[in-house]
Amino acid sequence: MPEAQELILDVTQSIEMNVAIGDAYKALLRRLTVESSTPDNKPMPMVLEEWPGGRWFRDLGNGQGHLWGFVQVIKPPTLIEIQGPLFMSYAVAGHVRFKLTQIAGGVELYLRHQAVGVIDENHRAGLTLGWDHYLQGVKRLAEQTSGQNA
Repeated sequence: MPEAQELILDVTQSIEMNVAIGDAYKALLRRLTVESSTPDNKPMPMVLEEWPGGRWFRDLGNGQGHLWGFVQVIKPPTLIEIQGPLFMSYAVAGHVRFKLTQIAGGVELYLRHQAVGVIDENHRAGLTLGWDHYLQGVKRLAEQTSGQNA
């Protein structure tokens, strides 16, 4: 039987962007949906229903797909929280928070991913890289958008 600490996942990461908070929020939404990709840059478009209780899922067509979670909190342009298993297709309870905060010179995007369950070691090992890939993608999209609006 696993030790209690082995059942807990708690990852935090953040990134700063030199953009307006609205541009950062729009980029986050794009990254969570049409601009979603795997760490090896394979497209993985997702659907996010932007309301409390809305689903975040991968639609594979023909009634097939993968539910990643449900919107727990959405407060544009500062906060999106999703609860669900995310990419883990097994017994795990998870929660991810994306919080945008105005800072001097731009915006900080803070991410916290917490989960409890018997988490596959490959998933645990790849989390930091995977979330860094997501955050870098948000920054890239936000700065592209911001540059177009200048």
